[in-house]
Amino acid sequence: MLKDSFKILTFLLFILSSVSLGAQERLSNDPKDEHSSSKNQDNKNDEQWINDLHETISDSVYQSAAWFDNFFTDDGNSQKNPKVNARIRLEWRPKSRAWDEVKARFKVKVKLPHFKNKLDLILSDDDDSDQNQLPLETIKIRSDEQEEHFSASLRYLHKVEKNKFTDARLGISGGDMFIRARHRRHIQWDDRHAFKVEPSIYYFVKDGLGSKLLLEYDHQYDKNTQFRINYSIRGSQSFSGIRWKHGFYKLKHLDSTTATVMSFQVQGERNGARGFVVDNYTLSYRYRFNAYKKWLYFEIEPFLEWPEQEGYSTTPGIALRIEGNFYKG
Repeated sequence: MLKDSFKILTFLLFILSSVSLGAQERLSNDPKDEHSSSKNQDNKNDEQWINDLHETISDSVYQSAAWFDNFFTDDGNSQKNPKVNARIRLEWRPKSRAWDEVKARFKVKVKLPHFKNKLDLILSDDDDSDQNQLPLETIKIRSDEQEEHFSASLRYLHKVEKNKFTDARLGISGGDMFIRARHRRHIQWDDRHAFKVEPSIYYFVKDGLGSKLLLEYDHQYDKNTQFRINYSIRGSQSFSGIRWKHGFYKLKHLDSTTATVMSFQVQGERNGARGFVVDNYTLSYRYRFNAYKKWLYFEIEPFLEWPEQEGYSTTPGIALRIEGNFYKG
């Protein structure tokens, strides 16, 4: 187990170092150098395989989406192009007493044009309900809960305006059918303050009725720095009590390819069999950058945890992630 973890670490470090060396080599190439043309040709050959990978995955997802969308029309001359966005992320999250936490996650979102782009097909192994979106991100990559279930759903956008929207989902997650309705509203003033409220209600056939409320306040300190506070509560017939989570964040946009976030999160439960309890404290620093290709992202996130199951003892760790975004249409 430990041996496999070191293999994964070696692979991730090799990818990161290759990206860094590749960037340095591109910057050091002088177009007037007599060898620059041959170096550029070598670089093109080296990069061809990753370009082919991106094109193959994008085309594959796109063709499947077009095939699915064509079920909703019987007019062969009314072909429309769906919009596809897919995300694949690999993560290794070693920490003391647990070195083998490896995750591979994906999300595919397809806008179906025959429904005037109001209907989306979403395939994912990750809940997208969390709103802790970083600069440089186009897709949310953090789930509010630690459960990992494959889900397939159709999302319908009932009403979309500048500062609010309402949507509904019907699908299956973890082998359980569900339906969910959600409303999101933004309030902004002075170009420095923003408030978001997002209530939702859902029903799972096995777990019963549930609901969630997310409240978030953003303060734009300057052009590149934002402070964020959010609070969420979730209740369901499937468990007693109410799950809650507080988050405090400092988001920093360093440049066009790099962003960071410092965060402190506290989560727990209240009104349950044990009354009020804190499950975990987490302090982390997340460094995210785009390199090598515009669709490829890397992350390094050292963190400290104080989990209840470990007697709130300090548990250090680090998360290493590679994420690819594939899109077409």
